[in-house]
Amino acid sequence: MREGQTKTVRDGRAFAAPDLCYTALFAALIAVMAQISIPMPGGVPMTLQTLAVPLAGLILGRKRGTAAVLLYLLLGLVGLPVFAGMKGGPGILLGVTGGFLFSFPLMAYTAGLAADKKLRDLRLWGLLILGTLLNYAVGTAWYMLLSGNGLLPALAACVIPFIPTTVIKIVLTGLLGHLLKSALCRAGLL
Repeated sequence: MREGQTKTVRDGRAFAAPDLCYTALFAALIAVMAQISIPMPGGVPMTLQTLAVPLAGLILGRKRGTAAVLLYLLLGLVGLPVFAGMKGGPGILLGVTGGFLFSFPLMAYTAGLAADKKLRDLRLWGLLILGTLLNYAVGTAWYMLLSGNGLLPALAACVIPFIPTTVIKIVLTGLLGHLLKSALCRAGLL
């Protein structure tokens, strides 16, 4: 442990104070990126959360990245306006778009898995795509359940309009994640 670094013990595992700071920082980043939002006709907004969530995993790894997403969801659950459109509260999580939010920890975990294994080949891209597919699957299933829509209308509202920007976000995540993590490591910040 570096000089001046403190640790707290919880459930028999030690967490360094910087880990807590990185987790909070990425939760805040996700909240900011949620506000870059375009309302869509189907009711599911297009946001940059789906760029920030896997970036948290790629930069922080699966544990801290997933923890950042869980913190973000907890902040929204208690009513802080961190979700798209400056909204918060349990009603958002339990609304028709809540499934997308609930799947965010899966996105961060899959991206973080790639980071923890130091993948920079096709497996990295496969895990980023897997996280996105999980996001679509959970979000669309939740949307169908709560809206009463069938599969085709749900795909039209939740998946099809988002495919072009999703491809761009996956590419940006894969490229930026490695560059940012490398820069932070070189600076001694990670």
